[in-house]
Amino acid sequence: MTAHAKNIDVAEVVAHDIAHHFHPFTDHKTFHAEGGPRVMTQADGVWIWDAKGNKLLDGMAGLWCVNVGYGRKELAEVAYRQMLDLPYYNTFFKTTTVPATELAAKISSVMPKRFKQIFFTNSGSEANDTVVRFVRHYWKLKGKPYRQHFIARRRGYHGSTMVAANLGGMQGMHEQVGTEFPGFHHVQQPYWYDFGGDKTPEDFGLDAAADLEKKILEVGPENVAAFVGEPIQGAGGVLIPPSTYWPEVQRICRKYGVLIVSDEVICGFGRTGNWWGFETFGFEPDIVPMAKGLSSGYQPIGAVAFADHLVKDFFALGGEFYHGMTYAGHPVACAVALKNIEIIESESLVKKTREIGPYFAKALASLRDHPIVGETRSVGLIGAIELSSNKAKRSRFKDPGRVGTICRDHCFKNGLIMRACWDSMVLSPPLVISTKEIDELVRLARLALDATYADVKAEMA
Repeated sequence: MTAHAKNIDVAEVVAHDIAHHFHPFTDHKTFHAEGGPRVMTQADGVWIWDAKGNKLLDGMAGLWCVNVGYGRKELAEVAYRQMLDLPYYNTFFKTTTVPATELAAKISSVMPKRFKQIFFTNSGSEANDTVVRFVRHYWKLKGKPYRQHFIARRRGYHGSTMVAANLGGMQGMHEQVGTEFPGFHHVQQPYWYDFGGDKTPEDFGLDAAADLEKKILEVGPENVAAFVGEPIQGAGGVLIPPSTYWPEVQRICRKYGVLIVSDEVICGFGRTGNWWGFETFGFEPDIVPMAKGLSSGYQPIGAVAFADHLVKDFFALGGEFYHGMTYAGHPVACAVALKNIEIIESESLVKKTREIGPYFAKALASLRDHPIVGETRSVGLIGAIELSSNKAKRSRFKDPGRVGTICRDHCFKNGLIMRACWDSMVLSPPLVISTKEIDELVRLARLALDATYADVKAEMA
Protein backbone atom coordinates (compact mmCIF):
# COMPACT_ATOMS: atom_id res chain seq x y z
CA MET A 1 0.00 0.00 0.00
CA THR A 2 1.05 3.62 -0.48
CA ALA A 3 2.09 5.73 2.48
CA HIS A 4 -1.13 7.70 2.06
CA ALA A 5 -3.23 4.53 2.38
CA LYS A 6 -1.34 3.46 5.49
CA ASN A 7 -2.00 6.81 7.15
CA ILE A 8 -5.79 6.70 6.74
CA ASP A 9 -7.78 6.82 9.98
CA VAL A 10 -10.20 4.05 9.04
CA ALA A 11 -12.47 4.54 12.05
CA GLU A 12 -12.88 8.21 11.22
CA VAL A 13 -13.71 7.52 7.57
CA VAL A 14 -16.27 4.89 8.58
CA ALA A 15 -17.85 7.25 11.12
CA HIS A 16 -18.13 10.04 8.53
CA ASP A 17 -19.54 7.59 5.99
CA ILE A 18 -22.27 6.40 8.35
CA ALA A 19 -23.07 9.98 9.33
CA HIS A 20 -23.14 11.54 5.87
CA HIS A 21 -22.91 9.12 2.92
CA PHE A 22 -26.22 7.92 1.45
CA HIS A 23 -25.20 4.81 -0.52
CA PRO A 24 -26.91 3.45 -3.64
CA PHE A 25 -28.60 0.02 -3.61
CA THR A 26 -28.11 -0.34 0.16
CA ASP A 27 -30.31 -1.34 3.09
CA HIS A 28 -28.95 1.31 5.43
CA LYS A 29 -30.48 -0.10 8.58
CA THR A 30 -28.60 -3.37 8.11
CA PHE A 31 -25.54 -1.62 6.71
CA HIS A 32 -25.13 0.60 9.75
CA ALA A 33 -25.86 -2.24 12.16
CA GLU A 34 -23.04 -4.25 10.59
CA GLY A 35 -20.57 -1.42 11.20
CA GLY A 36 -20.58 0.53 7.96
CA PRO A 37 -18.42 0.27 4.84
CA ARG A 38 -15.23 -1.46 3.85
CA VAL A 39 -12.97 1.41 2.75
CA MET A 40 -11.17 0.68 -0.52
CA THR A 41 -7.93 2.60 -1.00
CA GLN A 42 -5.71 1.21 -3.74
CA ALA A 43 -5.77 -1.09 -6.76
CA ASP A 44 -3.51 -2.57 -9.41
CA GLY A 45 -4.32 -4.92 -12.27
CA VAL A 46 -7.05 -7.27 -11.00
CA TRP A 47 -6.29 -6.63 -7.32
CA ILE A 48 -7.74 -4.11 -4.89
CA TRP A 49 -6.82 -3.30 -1.29
CA ASP A 50 -8.89 -1.92 1.56
CA ALA A 51 -7.72 0.54 4.19
CA LYS A 52 -6.84 -2.29 6.59
CA GLY A 53 -4.44 -3.80 4.09
CA ASN A 54 -6.63 -6.71 2.97
CA LYS A 55 -5.97 -7.76 -0.63
CA LEU A 56 -8.90 -8.90 -2.79
CA LEU A 57 -9.12 -10.27 -6.31
CA ASP A 58 -11.74 -8.11 -8.01
CA GLY A 59 -13.79 -10.63 -9.93
CA MET A 60 -16.29 -7.92 -10.89
CA ALA A 61 -13.96 -5.29 -12.43
CA GLY A 62 -15.58 -2.70 -10.17
CA LEU A 63 -19.11 -2.82 -11.55
CA TRP A 64 -18.46 -4.69 -14.82
CA CYS A 65 -16.31 -1.80 -16.01
CA VAL A 66 -12.56 -1.81 -15.29
CA ASN A 67 -11.78 -3.62 -18.55
CA VAL A 68 -8.12 -2.53 -18.80
CA GLY A 69 -7.46 -3.20 -15.12
CA TYR A 70 -6.54 -0.90 -12.28
CA GLY A 71 -3.48 1.35 -11.92
CA ARG A 72 -3.16 2.62 -15.50
CA LYS A 73 -0.90 5.65 -15.13
CA GLU A 74 -1.41 6.63 -18.76
CA LEU A 75 -5.10 7.24 -18.08
CA ALA A 76 -4.28 9.44 -15.09
CA GLU A 77 -1.71 11.33 -17.12
CA VAL A 78 -4.05 12.04 -20.04
CA ALA A 79 -6.69 13.31 -17.58
CA TYR A 80 -4.11 15.61 -15.97
CA ARG A 81 -2.99 17.04 -19.32
CA GLN A 82 -6.55 17.62 -20.47
CA MET A 83 -7.44 19.38 -17.20
CA LEU A 84 -4.56 21.79 -17.80
CA ASP A 85 -5.56 22.45 -21.41
CA LEU A 86 -9.35 22.60 -21.08
CA PRO A 87 -10.89 21.21 -17.88
CA TYR A 88 -14.47 21.68 -19.07
CA TYR A 89 -16.64 22.97 -21.82
CA ASN A 90 -20.03 21.85 -23.07
CA THR A 91 -21.10 20.61 -26.48
CA PHE A 92 -24.29 22.69 -26.61
CA PHE A 93 -24.78 25.76 -28.82
CA LYS A 94 -22.86 24.48 -31.86
CA THR A 95 -19.55 24.02 -30.02
CA THR A 96 -17.29 21.04 -29.46
CA THR A 97 -13.95 20.07 -27.95
CA VAL A 98 -11.17 18.08 -29.55
CA PRO A 99 -11.51 15.05 -27.24
CA ALA A 100 -15.29 14.81 -27.76
CA THR A 101 -15.02 14.93 -31.53
CA GLU A 102 -12.08 12.52 -31.65
CA LEU A 103 -13.83 10.07 -29.34
CA ALA A 104 -16.99 10.09 -31.45
CA ALA A 105 -14.87 9.19 -34.49
CA LYS A 106 -12.97 6.52 -32.57
CA ILE A 107 -16.13 4.81 -31.28
CA SER A 108 -17.52 4.80 -34.81
CA SER A 109 -14.29 3.21 -36.07
CA VAL A 110 -14.69 0.12 -33.86
CA MET A 111 -18.32 -0.38 -34.86
CA PRO A 112 -19.98 -1.62 -38.05
CA LYS A 113 -19.83 1.03 -40.77
CA ARG A 114 -23.50 1.95 -40.43
CA PHE A 115 -22.84 3.58 -37.04
CA LYS A 116 -21.38 7.00 -37.73
CA GLN A 117 -23.19 9.25 -35.22
CA ILE A 118 -22.45 9.16 -31.47
CA PHE A 119 -24.40 11.02 -28.75
CA PHE A 120 -22.62 11.44 -25.41
CA THR A 121 -24.05 10.96 -21.92
CA ASN A 122 -22.54 10.51 -18.46
CA SER A 123 -23.73 6.97 -17.72
CA GLY A 124 -25.54 3.93 -19.02
CA SER A 125 -28.75 5.10 -17.36
CA GLU A 126 -28.61 8.39 -19.26
CA ALA A 127 -27.74 6.53 -22.45
CA ASN A 128 -30.94 4.50 -22.18
CA ASP A 129 -32.97 7.61 -21.30
CA THR A 130 -31.57 9.08 -24.50
CA VAL A 131 -32.66 6.00 -26.45
CA VAL A 132 -36.26 6.42 -25.27
CA ARG A 133 -36.28 10.15 -26.05
CA PHE A 134 -34.74 9.66 -29.48
CA VAL A 135 -36.90 6.71 -30.54
CA ARG A 136 -40.21 8.27 -29.53
CA HIS A 137 -39.34 11.51 -31.31
CA TYR A 138 -38.06 9.59 -34.33
CA TRP A 139 -41.39 7.84 -34.83
CA LYS A 140 -43.26 11.12 -34.47
CA LEU A 141 -41.06 12.64 -37.16
CA LYS A 142 -41.84 9.64 -39.36
CA GLY A 143 -45.56 10.35 -39.02
CA LYS A 144 -46.19 7.48 -36.60
CA PRO A 145 -46.65 9.15 -33.19
CA TYR A 146 -48.52 6.07 -31.95
CA ARG A 147 -45.27 4.03 -32.00
CA GLN A 148 -44.42 4.88 -28.39
CA HIS A 149 -44.22 1.47 -26.70
CA PHE A 150 -41.02 -0.29 -25.65
CA ILE A 151 -40.62 -4.00 -24.98
CA ALA A 152 -37.78 -5.31 -22.80
CA ARG A 153 -37.19 -8.43 -20.69
CA ARG A 154 -37.96 -9.37 -17.13
CA ARG A 155 -34.77 -9.06 -15.07
CA GLY A 156 -33.34 -6.80 -17.72
CA TYR A 157 -31.32 -3.92 -16.29
CA HIS A 158 -31.06 -0.67 -18.22
CA GLY A 159 -30.20 1.80 -15.47
CA SER A 160 -31.59 3.47 -12.39
CA THR A 161 -33.13 6.76 -13.53
CA MET A 162 -36.93 6.86 -13.62
CA VAL A 163 -37.17 6.08 -17.34
CA ALA A 164 -34.38 3.49 -17.28
CA ALA A 165 -35.90 1.76 -14.24
CA ASN A 166 -39.23 1.48 -16.05
CA LEU A 167 -37.50 0.25 -19.20
CA GLY A 168 -35.71 -2.43 -17.18
CA GLY A 169 -37.46 -5.47 -15.81
CA MET A 170 -36.44 -5.43 -12.15
CA GLN A 171 -39.63 -5.88 -10.14
CA GLY A 172 -38.19 -4.51 -6.91
CA MET A 173 -37.23 -1.28 -8.65
CA HIS A 174 -40.69 -0.99 -10.19
CA GLU A 175 -42.30 -1.33 -6.78
CA GLN A 176 -40.21 1.53 -5.39
CA VAL A 177 -40.77 3.79 -8.39
CA GLY A 178 -44.49 3.82 -7.67
CA THR A 179 -46.90 4.34 -10.54
CA GLU A 180 -45.26 2.75 -13.55
CA PHE A 181 -44.71 4.90 -16.61
CA PRO A 182 -46.98 3.97 -19.52
CA GLY A 183 -45.57 2.37 -22.63
CA PHE A 184 -43.11 -0.11 -21.12
CA HIS A 185 -43.70 -3.86 -21.36
CA HIS A 186 -41.68 -6.90 -20.30
CA VAL A 187 -41.40 -10.43 -21.68
CA GLN A 188 -39.76 -13.74 -20.83
CA GLN A 189 -36.01 -13.60 -20.26
CA PRO A 190 -34.03 -16.33 -22.07
CA TYR A 191 -33.05 -18.06 -18.82
CA TRP A 192 -32.89 -21.78 -19.59
CA TYR A 193 -31.69 -22.84 -16.12
CA ASP A 194 -34.81 -21.53 -14.37
CA PHE A 195 -37.43 -21.80 -17.10
CA GLY A 196 -36.22 -24.27 -19.71
CA GLY A 197 -37.61 -27.37 -18.04
CA ASP A 198 -37.09 -30.43 -20.22
CA LYS A 199 -36.58 -28.42 -23.41
CA THR A 200 -33.22 -28.16 -25.09
CA PRO A 201 -31.62 -24.73 -24.77
CA GLU A 202 -32.15 -24.23 -28.51
CA ASP A 203 -35.87 -24.97 -28.34
CA PHE A 204 -36.22 -22.81 -25.25
CA GLY A 205 -34.45 -19.94 -27.01
CA LEU A 206 -37.09 -20.02 -29.75
CA ASP A 207 -39.88 -20.13 -27.17
CA ALA A 208 -38.46 -17.14 -25.28
CA ALA A 209 -38.25 -15.18 -28.52
CA ALA A 210 -41.82 -16.17 -29.34
CA ASP A 211 -42.91 -14.41 -26.15
CA LEU A 212 -41.68 -11.17 -27.74
CA GLU A 213 -43.85 -11.75 -30.82
CA LYS A 214 -46.82 -12.50 -28.57
CA LYS A 215 -46.33 -9.18 -26.75
CA ILE A 216 -45.92 -7.25 -30.01
CA LEU A 217 -49.25 -8.62 -31.21
CA GLU A 218 -50.86 -7.88 -27.85
CA VAL A 219 -49.70 -4.24 -27.84
CA GLY A 220 -50.30 -3.89 -31.58
CA PRO A 221 -47.37 -3.95 -34.03
CA GLU A 222 -48.22 -0.43 -35.15
CA ASN A 223 -47.70 0.81 -31.56
CA VAL A 224 -44.34 -0.80 -30.76
CA ALA A 225 -41.33 1.49 -31.11
CA ALA A 226 -38.44 -0.76 -30.13
CA PHE A 227 -37.24 -3.89 -28.42
CA VAL A 228 -34.41 -3.28 -25.93
CA GLY A 229 -32.15 -6.03 -24.65
CA GLU A 230 -28.68 -6.69 -23.28
CA PRO A 231 -26.88 -9.33 -25.37
CA ILE A 232 -26.23 -11.02 -22.01
CA GLN A 233 -28.39 -9.87 -19.10
CA GLY A 234 -25.68 -8.91 -16.63
CA ALA A 235 -27.33 -7.72 -13.42
CA GLY A 236 -30.13 -10.21 -14.07
CA GLY A 237 -27.65 -12.98 -13.25
CA VAL A 238 -25.46 -13.26 -16.37
CA LEU A 239 -28.27 -14.80 -18.40
CA ILE A 240 -26.61 -16.10 -21.55
CA PRO A 241 -29.24 -16.69 -24.23
CA PRO A 242 -29.30 -19.90 -26.29
CA SER A 243 -27.83 -19.59 -29.77
CA THR A 244 -31.28 -19.58 -31.34
CA TYR A 245 -32.58 -16.61 -29.35
CA TRP A 246 -31.14 -13.43 -30.84
CA PRO A 247 -31.46 -14.42 -34.52
CA GLU A 248 -35.14 -15.19 -33.90
CA VAL A 249 -35.62 -11.90 -32.02
CA GLN A 250 -34.14 -10.08 -35.00
CA ARG A 251 -36.42 -11.92 -37.43
CA ILE A 252 -39.49 -10.99 -35.38
CA CYS A 253 -38.49 -7.34 -35.00
CA ARG A 254 -37.80 -6.94 -38.71
CA LYS A 255 -41.14 -8.61 -39.52
CA TYR A 256 -43.03 -5.91 -37.60
CA GLY A 257 -40.73 -2.94 -38.22
CA VAL A 258 -39.67 -2.77 -34.57
CA LEU A 259 -36.28 -1.16 -33.88
CA ILE A 260 -33.64 -3.26 -32.11
CA VAL A 261 -31.64 -1.68 -29.29
CA SER A 262 -28.59 -3.63 -28.09
CA ASP A 263 -27.73 -2.40 -24.60
CA GLU A 264 -23.94 -2.80 -24.60
CA VAL A 265 -23.30 -1.04 -21.28
CA ILE A 266 -21.81 -4.28 -19.88
CA CYS A 267 -21.06 -6.34 -22.99
CA GLY A 268 -19.34 -3.62 -25.02
CA PHE A 269 -15.59 -3.01 -25.41
CA GLY A 270 -14.46 -6.61 -25.45
CA ARG A 271 -16.26 -8.30 -22.56
CA THR A 272 -17.65 -11.18 -24.68
CA GLY A 273 -14.55 -11.65 -26.85
CA ASN A 274 -15.71 -9.25 -29.57
CA TRP A 275 -15.94 -5.47 -29.47
CA TRP A 276 -19.71 -5.78 -29.07
CA GLY A 277 -22.05 -8.38 -27.67
CA PHE A 278 -24.27 -8.19 -30.75
CA GLU A 279 -21.32 -9.43 -32.80
CA THR A 280 -20.91 -12.41 -30.46
CA PHE A 281 -24.59 -13.35 -30.72
CA GLY A 282 -25.05 -12.60 -34.41
CA PHE A 283 -27.65 -9.85 -34.69
CA GLU A 284 -27.73 -6.32 -36.12
CA PRO A 285 -29.12 -3.57 -33.88
CA ASP A 286 -30.30 -0.14 -34.93
CA ILE A 287 -29.19 1.64 -31.75
CA VAL A 288 -26.37 0.86 -29.31
CA PRO A 289 -26.17 2.46 -25.83
CA MET A 290 -22.81 1.99 -24.08
CA ALA A 291 -20.86 3.06 -20.97
CA LYS A 292 -18.66 1.19 -18.40
CA GLY A 293 -15.90 -0.24 -20.63
CA LEU A 294 -15.86 2.98 -22.67
CA SER A 295 -13.49 4.50 -20.10
CA SER A 296 -12.93 1.34 -18.03
CA GLY A 297 -14.63 3.25 -15.22
CA TYR A 298 -11.78 5.76 -14.92
CA GLN A 299 -14.17 8.58 -15.78
CA PRO A 300 -18.00 8.72 -15.83
CA ILE A 301 -19.08 8.61 -19.46
CA GLY A 302 -21.69 6.94 -21.65
CA ALA A 303 -22.79 7.19 -25.25
CA VAL A 304 -25.35 6.06 -27.81
CA ALA A 305 -24.54 5.04 -31.38
CA PHE A 306 -27.27 5.44 -33.99
CA ALA A 307 -27.44 3.65 -37.33
CA ASP A 308 -27.26 5.82 -40.44
CA HIS A 309 -30.80 5.11 -41.64
CA LEU A 310 -32.24 6.53 -38.40
CA VAL A 311 -29.99 9.57 -38.23
CA LYS A 312 -30.64 10.48 -41.85
CA ASP A 313 -34.37 10.85 -41.27
CA PHE A 314 -33.93 12.38 -37.82
CA PHE A 315 -31.66 15.14 -39.10
CA ALA A 316 -33.71 15.79 -42.23
CA LEU A 317 -37.07 16.01 -40.46
CA GLY A 318 -36.20 16.98 -36.92
CA GLY A 319 -35.31 20.51 -35.96
CA GLU A 320 -33.84 20.90 -32.47
CA PHE A 321 -33.51 17.82 -30.25
CA TYR A 322 -34.40 19.08 -26.77
CA HIS A 323 -32.15 16.72 -24.89
CA GLY A 324 -28.65 16.81 -23.38
CA MET A 325 -26.63 16.92 -20.17
CA THR A 326 -24.27 19.57 -18.80
CA TYR A 327 -21.33 17.20 -18.57
CA ALA A 328 -22.04 15.05 -21.63
CA GLY A 329 -18.97 14.91 -23.83
CA HIS A 330 -16.86 16.22 -20.95
CA PRO A 331 -13.37 16.82 -22.40
CA VAL A 332 -11.54 15.04 -19.56
CA ALA A 333 -13.83 11.99 -19.69
CA CYS A 334 -13.52 11.87 -23.48
CA ALA A 335 -9.73 12.15 -23.37
CA VAL A 336 -9.55 9.28 -20.89
CA ALA A 337 -11.96 7.16 -22.94
CA LEU A 338 -9.88 7.76 -26.07
CA LYS A 339 -6.76 6.56 -24.29
CA ASN A 340 -8.66 3.60 -22.84
CA ILE A 341 -9.72 2.43 -26.32
CA GLU A 342 -6.13 2.91 -27.49
CA ILE A 343 -4.99 0.54 -24.71
CA ILE A 344 -7.66 -2.02 -25.64
CA GLU A 345 -6.42 -1.88 -29.25
CA SER A 346 -2.66 -1.78 -28.59
CA GLU A 347 -2.79 -4.67 -26.11
CA SER A 348 -5.24 -6.68 -28.25
CA LEU A 349 -7.53 -7.11 -25.24
CA VAL A 350 -10.56 -8.07 -27.34
CA LYS A 351 -8.60 -10.89 -28.99
CA LYS A 352 -7.05 -11.86 -25.64
CA THR A 353 -10.51 -12.12 -24.08
CA ARG A 354 -11.71 -14.32 -26.94
CA GLU A 355 -8.67 -16.57 -26.53
CA ILE A 356 -8.73 -16.80 -22.73
CA GLY A 357 -12.52 -17.23 -22.60
CA PRO A 358 -12.42 -21.04 -23.01
CA TYR A 359 -9.88 -21.27 -20.17
CA PHE A 360 -12.17 -19.19 -17.96
CA ALA A 361 -15.12 -21.41 -18.90
CA LYS A 362 -13.19 -24.60 -18.12
CA ALA A 363 -11.97 -23.20 -14.81
CA LEU A 364 -15.53 -22.30 -13.77
CA ALA A 365 -16.74 -25.72 -14.94
CA SER A 366 -14.34 -27.35 -12.45
CA LEU A 367 -16.73 -26.10 -9.74
CA ARG A 368 -19.65 -28.17 -11.05
CA ASP A 369 -18.71 -31.03 -8.74
CA HIS A 370 -19.57 -28.86 -5.75
CA PRO A 371 -22.72 -29.88 -3.81
CA ILE A 372 -24.42 -26.49 -4.21
CA VAL A 373 -23.34 -25.65 -7.79
CA GLY A 374 -26.08 -26.41 -10.27
CA GLU A 375 -24.51 -24.86 -13.35
CA THR A 376 -21.65 -22.69 -14.52
CA ARG A 377 -21.78 -20.67 -17.73
CA SER A 378 -19.69 -17.99 -19.40
CA VAL A 379 -18.89 -16.16 -22.62
CA GLY A 380 -15.55 -14.39 -22.93
CA LEU A 381 -14.86 -12.97 -19.48
CA ILE A 382 -18.36 -12.82 -18.07
CA GLY A 383 -19.76 -15.78 -16.19
CA ALA A 384 -22.04 -17.15 -13.50
CA ILE A 385 -22.21 -19.93 -10.93
CA GLU A 386 -25.75 -21.08 -10.11
CA LEU A 387 -26.42 -22.09 -6.51
CA SER A 388 -28.89 -24.95 -6.17
CA SER A 389 -30.41 -26.90 -3.29
CA ASN A 390 -30.88 -29.93 -5.57
CA LYS A 391 -28.65 -30.11 -8.64
CA ALA A 392 -30.59 -32.88 -10.38
CA LYS A 393 -33.86 -30.95 -10.17
CA ARG A 394 -32.32 -27.47 -10.66
CA SER A 395 -34.08 -26.51 -7.42
CA ARG A 396 -33.64 -23.21 -5.63
CA PHE A 397 -33.10 -22.44 -1.98
CA LYS A 398 -35.91 -20.76 -0.07
CA ASP A 399 -35.99 -16.95 -0.05
CA PRO A 400 -34.25 -16.06 -3.33
CA GLY A 401 -31.02 -14.18 -2.78
CA ARG A 402 -30.45 -15.31 0.79
CA VAL A 403 -27.89 -18.00 0.00
CA GLY A 404 -26.29 -15.87 -2.69
CA THR A 405 -25.72 -13.14 -0.11
CA ILE A 406 -24.18 -15.67 2.28
CA CYS A 407 -21.80 -16.78 -0.47
CA ARG A 408 -20.93 -13.20 -1.44
CA ASP A 409 -20.02 -12.38 2.17
CA HIS A 410 -17.79 -15.47 2.38
CA CYS A 411 -16.09 -14.33 -0.83
CA PHE A 412 -15.21 -10.99 0.75
CA LYS A 413 -13.85 -12.72 3.86
CA ASN A 414 -11.65 -14.97 1.70
CA GLY A 415 -10.25 -12.26 -0.57
CA LEU A 416 -12.54 -12.42 -3.61
CA ILE A 417 -15.10 -9.96 -4.92
CA MET A 418 -17.92 -11.93 -6.54
CA ARG A 419 -21.41 -10.50 -6.82
CA ALA A 420 -24.68 -12.23 -5.98
CA CYS A 421 -27.66 -11.66 -8.29
CA TRP A 422 -30.32 -13.55 -6.39
CA ASP A 423 -28.63 -16.98 -6.08
CA SER A 424 -26.50 -16.60 -9.18
CA MET A 425 -22.90 -15.76 -8.32
CA VAL A 426 -21.63 -13.60 -11.16
CA LEU A 427 -18.17 -12.70 -12.41
CA SER A 428 -16.79 -10.10 -14.78
CA PRO A 429 -13.04 -9.76 -14.13
CA PRO A 430 -10.77 -7.20 -15.82
CA LEU A 431 -9.82 -8.25 -19.35
CA VAL A 432 -6.15 -8.18 -18.32
CA ILE A 433 -6.59 -11.17 -16.01
CA SER A 434 -4.06 -13.99 -16.49
CA THR A 435 -4.64 -17.74 -16.45
CA LYS A 436 -2.81 -17.90 -13.11
CA GLU A 437 -5.17 -15.26 -11.69
CA ILE A 438 -8.19 -17.15 -13.08
CA ASP A 439 -6.96 -20.22 -11.21
CA GLU A 440 -6.70 -18.18 -8.03
CA LEU A 441 -10.18 -16.72 -8.59
CA VAL A 442 -11.65 -20.23 -8.85
CA ARG A 443 -9.69 -21.42 -5.80
CA LEU A 444 -11.10 -18.54 -3.74
CA ALA A 445 -14.59 -19.16 -5.14
CA ARG A 446 -14.43 -22.78 -4.01
CA LEU A 447 -13.46 -21.70 -0.50
CA ALA A 448 -16.53 -19.45 -0.41
CA LEU A 449 -18.74 -22.22 -1.77
CA ASP A 450 -17.44 -24.63 0.86
CA ALA A 451 -18.20 -22.13 3.63
CA THR A 452 -21.65 -21.49 2.18
CA TYR A 453 -22.39 -25.22 1.97
CA ALA A 454 -21.49 -25.59 5.62
CA ASP A 455 -24.05 -22.89 6.45
CA VAL A 456 -26.91 -24.36 4.36
CA LYS A 457 -26.21 -28.09 4.30
CA ALA A 458 -29.02 -28.85 6.75
CA GLU A 459 -31.65 -27.43 4.39
CA MET A 460 -30.49 -29.19 1.22
CA ALA A 461 -33.26 -31.11 -0.56
